[in-house]
Amino acid sequence: MSEAWERAVAAALKGRTEPPRALTLDCAVKCPSGRLPPPSFFEGRLAALEHLSVANVRLSSLEGFPCLPALRRLVLSDNRIVGGLHALVDARLDALRDLDLSNNRIASVEDLAPLAKLRLESLDLYECPVTKIEGYRSKVFGLFGSLKYLDKADANGNERTETDDEEEEDEEEEEGDDEEDADDEIVDEEEEEEEGDDGDEEGEESDEDEEDEGDEQNGIEDEGNNGTANAEHKNKNANGGSKNGTGGEHDQVKHQNNGVLQHKSSSKRKRERDDDA
Repeated sequence: MSEAWERAVAAALKGRTEPPRALTLDCAVKCPSGRLPPPSFFEGRLAALEHLSVANVRLSSLEGFPCLPALRRLVLSDNRIVGGLHALVDARLDALRDLDLSNNRIASVEDLAPLAKLRLESLDLYECPVTKIEGYRSKVFGLFGSLKYLDKADANGNERTETDDEEEEDEEEEEGDDEEDADDEIVDEEEEEEEGDDGDEEGEESDEDEEDEGDEQNGIEDEGNNGTANAEHKNKNANGGSKNGTGGEHDQVKHQNNGVLQHKSSSKRKRERDDDA
């Protein structure tokens, strides 16, 4: 049976490891023996509980109820409790102010007498057989000097407004939600950091790729410039060759002209010698 309660507590705490102040185990386990697990089950890591709800678990006996000195609100509704309420007194629940026993099997005001030793401010017996007794409300208020609300209404029949205990309960629930949100935020931050690291690595790889592409592009441009320079050099050489060729032709023509002039001069000198003879 303790294993079933262990699983129920683990599910209710949702992985939280710090000592809880509020714990709800409604319908979590169906007690075949009609009893809660041994007191040691609660008195360890659950000793700081301020709000405990164990509704609808087929509980019929409170014998051996755990000592929870900080407990302020206890919900035992929708069970099979007939009596034995002195077990709550024996557990020294001195801080208990709000007790919900609605829809149980308590049938007489006398069964409630042991609870007078507790300083209860709110007691809920709705749907219990005792509520059918004539003068039930006045008798119960007379039994508890500290009682302010019975079945969510005061002695004058005015419905109970939200009490400090209920406000504290809401704050505890909000704190639990805040703790879960904080855990989620931590997980989200870690995931974001991992994504950021991945992004940085991807950015570095991208930068390296861009540098490689730039080097390749520069290489292509250098090859293009070299090719252009070589082409210009070839053209220049070709032009030089053309100029040399043209120069050679000019020299040949000039040489031919010189030969003609020399031939004419030789013929002229020959005629002059013939004339003198």
